Amino acid sequence: MIVKEKDQLEVEIMDMNHRGQGVAKADGYVIFIDDLIIGDVACIEIESAKKQYAVGKVVRLLKASPYRVKPECPYFWDCGGCQLMHMRYDQQLIVKKQRVKSEINKFIPTDQIVINDTLGMESPFRYRNKGAYPVVMEKGQVAIGAYRIGTHEIVDLDACLIQHPVADGIVNTFRAIITATKLMPYDEKNGTGLIKHLMIRTNIKNEAMVIIVAAKNKLPYKNEIIHKLLDEIPEIKSIYLNTNHKQTNVVLGDKNKKLYGEAVLTDQTCDLDFSISPHSFFQVNHTQTEVLYQKAIEFAGLNKNQIVYDIYCGIGTISLVAARQAKKVYGIEVVQAAIEDARENAKANQIHNVEFYCGKAETIFPQIEQDLGSEKVVIVDPPRKGCDKSVLDTIIRVQPIRVVYVSCNPATLARDLKILVEGGYAVKEIQPVDMFPHSSHVETVVLLVKK
Repeated sequence: MIVKEKDQLEVEIMDMNHRGQGVAKADGYVIFIDDLIIGDVACIEIESAKKQYAVGKVVRLLKASPYRVKPECPYFWDCGGCQLMHMRYDQQLIVKKQRVKSEINKFIPTDQIVINDTLGMESPFRYRNKGAYPVVMEKGQVAIGAYRIGTHEIVDLDACLIQHPVADGIVNTFRAIITATKLMPYDEKNGTGLIKHLMIRTNIKNEAMVIIVAAKNKLPYKNEIIHKLLDEIPEIKSIYLNTNHKQTNVVLGDKNKKLYGEAVLTDQTCDLDFSISPHSFFQVNHTQTEVLYQKAIEFAGLNKNQIVYDIYCGIGTISLVAARQAKKVYGIEVVQAAIEDARENAKANQIHNVEFYCGKAETIFPQIEQDLGSEKVVIVDPPRKGCDKSVLDTIIRVQPIRVVYVSCNPATLARDLKILVEGGYAVKEIQPVDMFPHSSHVETVVLLVKK
């Protein structure tokens, strides 16, 4: 079937892709459509047509899916932060499991692998402990919120139903401050203005860290801003100015200046305390982080005769949880600030059988792999791009008895599993975890054992 731009078709949605778009087929030709979910039947118009696929938009919904619900958030249809809030939550979990299975099946057969149902939340709202809000001037008004779907325009938010409620108050107060002081948001088109983003981190005690991201390293009206924020939001424990001179999609620049309060925000997971600084990586969902880490430790099957290598260890969260059950844990991370936080976190929790090393895993891992009398277990929790090939090659060469792979991207997970399987490992069990309800993202924990 030849599909052209402006063509109108009647389609039924059979699947969902990694961006949360509905997937339809016309004589085998794939079409992606925003705002549609599995089971929807709609009249669509083709917006762009390529050789392998097309992108369409909804003209008219002809038959609603039995899984379709009214989104709780009034901003859902404009905001790009959530993709699946118009789908029943139990079906979201099914879709995420299917996505993990589908991606892995592209590289290795899954018929002999246990793939568990996605572990979801009892209440899948207000779960995020971190938010980064662009600050712009739109139509003469200060707007703080989230990017409109597929654009750099901002949806001005009074509230976000996946963020901590304290964050709503900080956003609304900061908007009022910027308006009153006439501090100009940064204009990325002409490079003028000052305020780029507002980042907010919260903890389980409902305390907050505020990070004002600016194009310059000075903040006019600093005292007025601090006093107003503290008067309105007493939960704020620290305020930082972060300087980001660059024209980039990366929110934070390299330099932080503490304007008020404590240097770190202390949070907890798995009964351990962790110090969070502006740049720290910390899982954004408190409830599901514990679910994720408990499953990772369960898969690791640790005992006091085993050595654990935690690769891409960040600030040491999984390392310290594992250390309570293992003989020794070595954490490896390329970011120096994260390693410094990890060492402080070990001290704060009085955990002594863990060491942290800064550097590339493929370099550090062979150097510290030394206790020949103990069984070895490797845990990897890489960024979205997955593991470097050299890291996987090093794991295969060292031959730990088990590998636990924690992933936030099923596509790169599947690619890396194929390499490990070809290197002598068998995938035994896969556990999807819903760390990001109402989004198309899914976290996955995989157990591999040496053949």
